[in-house]
Amino acid sequence: MDRFTLSSRLSRIGDEISKLTSTINAMKIADTAAYGKIYEELSRDAAFRAERIACSLRNVIYDANLVPKPLLMETAAQAHGISICHQEDRVEITLPGLMPKRNKRMNTTFITDPLYESLAVYTREQKLPHFTECVVCFSHVFHESLPRRRVRDYDNLECKQILDTVAAFLMTDDSGLYCDAYHTTEFGDRDCTILTVMEKSSFPAWLSSHQEREKSISDF
Repeated sequence: MDRFTLSSRLSRIGDEISKLTSTINAMKIADTAAYGKIYEELSRDAAFRAERIACSLRNVIYDANLVPKPLLMETAAQAHGISICHQEDRVEITLPGLMPKRNKRMNTTFITDPLYESLAVYTREQKLPHFTECVVCFSHVFHESLPRRRVRDYDNLECKQILDTVAAFLMTDDSGLYCDAYHTTEFGDRDCTILTVMEKSSFPAWLSSHQEREKSISDF
């Protein structure tokens, strides 16, 4: 990448950072009690803009051949707190809290690229189960000290892109012919999403253990 192109791309990223700073400053002075909807829109705009900045910076690094993509994505996965564990009949993946759907596909790579690399590394080191018919459970965990209005409709969250990435490693197909989906909302000490892929025969026991949680509210 020549110096002029690099400088131009970094300048555009700098402009985005300035706009993000302005949005955050607006959030600081917004009356959350009286104008909760405005604050929500500002916070969503800030989150989306921050993701675009991160993806743009990654692309600059890729194109300039500064750091190999797998190495950068491993670092990004650590920053996101992405973790994977498995048993014989299930795989559990912990992710950041999912954002509402948006139109620009680049934004979804903020999570899916690090997730893909995490799964690639894990499958090289561990023999994961492969599911033909399975149940996919999305546990959406929200920080218990924050307002309950933060809880969103399940069909408004970016689950499909996550499932597409996971299916490439763990599943024969994620269509309704092979895969049942379940969503639950829980409250805990942090925001995160826990994705569990399991054999259908394992689902009743998993569901029973989750329904025993006092702070769990579910919609099947």
